[in-house]
Formats: sequence, C-alpha cells, structure tokens
Amino acid sequence: MSLAEHQSALAPQGFLRVAINLGNPVLAQGDAHSPRGPSVELATTLAQRLGVQARFTCHDAAASVVAAAGEDGWDLAFLAIDPARADRIAFSAPYVEIEGTYLVREDSPAQQVTDLDREGLRIAVGRGAAYDLFLSRELRHATIERAETSAAAITLFDLQRLDAAAGVRQPLQAWARAHPGHRVLADRFTAIQQAVAAPASRPADALQALFKEVQAIKAGSLLEEAFARGGQAVTLVR
Repeated sequence: MSLAEHQSALAPQGFLRVAINLGNPVLAQGDAHSPRGPSVELATTLAQRLGVQARFTCHDAAASVVAAAGEDGWDLAFLAIDPARADRIAFSAPYVEIEGTYLVREDSPAQQVTDLDREGLRIAVGRGAAYDLFLSRELRHATIERAETSAAAITLFDLQRLDAAAGVRQPLQAWARAHPGHRVLADRFTAIQQAVAAPASRPADALQALFKEVQAIKAGSLLEEAFARGGQAVTLVR
C-alpha cells in the first residue's frame, strides 16, 4: 500500500498535525508564526505524499512535544530516540545524528566530558531533553540542575555559575561565540539520534508505511539540502 492509503490512520482529522520543537535550532528555526528548517521541510514532504496539508504547532522544548503526545496533540513530530519515550511514541530509523556535549567557562579544569562527572559539580540541562534523559541514567556523581528549556539551561548555568551546561553542540557553540570566556568541549557524552515520530497508538501497518517513506526520503537529497539551507553542519544517517 502507498502512504496515501493510510491517510485516515495517520491524519485522522483530515490534515497532518505536526509538532515542531523550536528549542532545537539544528532541526527548526524561525518562530511560532513562521517555522522553517529541516523539520518543517520533511513534514511538508510527508504530508504531500500522504495527500493532506500539514498544520504546525510549535513548542519550545522536546518535553512539551512529548507531553502533547499523551494528549493526542499531534500526528507527526521530530524527536530523539529514547527508551523513556517508547511507551507513547513510535520512531522511524534515525535520519540525523547530533552531539550532546558541555559548555564550560574558559577557566574550567574540564577538558573532556568525563571530567564533569564528579562530586560537587552541577550541570544545567533542559528538562526532558534527550540529553537530560541520557545524563539522568549515566551520571554517577555530578548533580543535574534542570531548567524548563535548553535555552533556559544555558541562562541557569550563566547566572548561577554552574560548572557546565549540557546540550546540543551547535547552539552551545553559538552561545560561546557570542559570550567570550566560554568554550565547548571537543568530545561528546552521547550521539543523539533524531527520528520522525508518530503516536504509538497508530496502526502498525500505517506506521510501517510512514517510516518506509522516511527511508525513501533519506536516500535522496532533501535532508542534506534542508540542513544546508539552515546553515547546520550535521551527520546524516542514511
């Protein structure tokens, strides 16, 4: 069956409700009135192949997108694959890999990510982000200080002079460039695999058709061109 034959299962309201996370500027840019970027382009293409229009709802953090999944708030989203989300959300194979790493002050003794898992150190994270979920499982000694969004985590790090802010490499680097006296560690604590997401309650054959279409798109040039237009250097997963 073609993707369009699953229209009623994947877009039961007659249009595709798409959640866009503006809190991850690698995947989406713009604002709530005019979102743009790879997530928007990929969603638009999938909606076209499904035979419906895409309607976008923007969120400022991944945690908000995940919460909306429990309230039947969207039909399609773009999230990091994580086992903590698998009860509500079905994921395609990843289409892009981004790095989770740390922002520190220039005079920090930390030179690699393992230097920051020590007693007495405090690390700012965005609540419910993929790297929050990962660090909550992996950190043994450092303390996690949570802010409501990824951007707010950097502010928390700065204002409270925490030892590090965890996040996606590209926005951390952009902040460090704009705020002399800071740097981003060269290594990473995790590779965050981003995928197309749909409610796990959708019929299995419809999800299979959707994710098969994602694979077909990955084989083409759309994603590479979309990330290039957004000025984002990323590692695509074919």
